[in-house]
Amino acid sequence: MLTSRSTVFESFPALQQLDAKDRDWLVKQVQVQHFPAGTRLFYEGESCAGFLLLLKGSMRVQKLTDNGHEIVLYHVLPGQSCKLTNSCLLGGQRYPAEAFSETEVELLTIPKAAFKQLLEKSPQLRNAIYSSIDDAMSELVTLVEEVAFGHLDHRLAQFLLECTRQQPRLQTTHQAVATELGTAREVISRLLKEFERNGWLKLHRGSIEITDRAALGAI
Repeated sequence: MLTSRSTVFESFPALQQLDAKDRDWLVKQVQVQHFPAGTRLFYEGESCAGFLLLLKGSMRVQKLTDNGHEIVLYHVLPGQSCKLTNSCLLGGQRYPAEAFSETEVELLTIPKAAFKQLLEKSPQLRNAIYSSIDDAMSELVTLVEEVAFGHLDHRLAQFLLECTRQQPRLQTTHQAVATELGTAREVISRLLKEFERNGWLKLHRGSIEITDRAALGAI
């Protein structure tokens, strides 16, 4: 049961248009669960149990390639629903990828049957779900283009710049970066060492420190 009856409506504005009766009904349907960091939240091939809304923390959705590499499809942040789950619920399909909690997370689930009833009651929810699927398709096309046609050194440089906008030091591992970019850890390690030799960054145990943003941006 929710600690606050309004949590679901505050976290997902598309549900705010429901009347009082439907809100009371929905609060009785939802489930809120807590998971520690590193928990597998759903498996590839698993059926979708319901609509997922992240209340706290961060989760990532990833795909294991045929050659054994992991590639991150997208991240889910507080107040966001899982786009892959939305697509699977509407299409009646099983998950084609897996999801993990990156931090401790609080996850709200609306069971499948209740979700289908909500779609009939709320045009705002329908629009939000369709919009999320459109966004997911656009992001997937962009990701495929980057992986298939983008130079990895450029993608790595852009990733590092994006992650260090607020501070020059990124707490991460070579394996985590490789997973984000859909390649092998050895490849990332080689490129990072090359960047370090060029004086663009410094490698530390468990972190990467950017020293020349302009040079990375020029790659």
